[in-house]
Amino acid sequence: MSGGTDAADRPPRVLVLSTHNISDPGIDLAGSRHLHYPATVFTLSVPCSSGIRPDWVVHAFDSGIDGVFIASDGEECAYLSDCAERTSRIVALAQARMRDRGLQPQRLKMAALCSVCAEPFVTYMREFSQVLREIGPLQAPAA
Repeated sequence: MSGGTDAADRPPRVLVLSTHNISDPGIDLAGSRHLHYPATVFTLSVPCSSGIRPDWVVHAFDSGIDGVFIASDGEECAYLSDCAERTSRIVALAQARMRDRGLQPQRLKMAALCSVCAEPFVTYMREFSQVLREIGPLQAPAA
């Protein structure tokens, strides 16, 4: 571990996969309104949540992320009428791959997040970070 900080003492790192048209504006609104959520939350924007690949989720864990949150378009997707169902299947596949690698499936969460959902986003991040604290940090992969 670099930096001299014990992994158990640091706040969990969360990667949020959000969407350009639907969830990004809600996340931006949380910042504009100066709503507070953990500083170790990082966002990566994608066009549609149904385009996320399970391997991306696993790669995030390999890169030191403690939890992945998929901010789904839900029923508001401009691209696909069944976006929520497709994204749900992607989450199930990613969790199966996570289990195969010894990762707790609770480290991956999906929820619909709309363009005005600033408060729900902050609540999700606080609650998810707490769950990740209780689970504990990811152990470094064996060399």
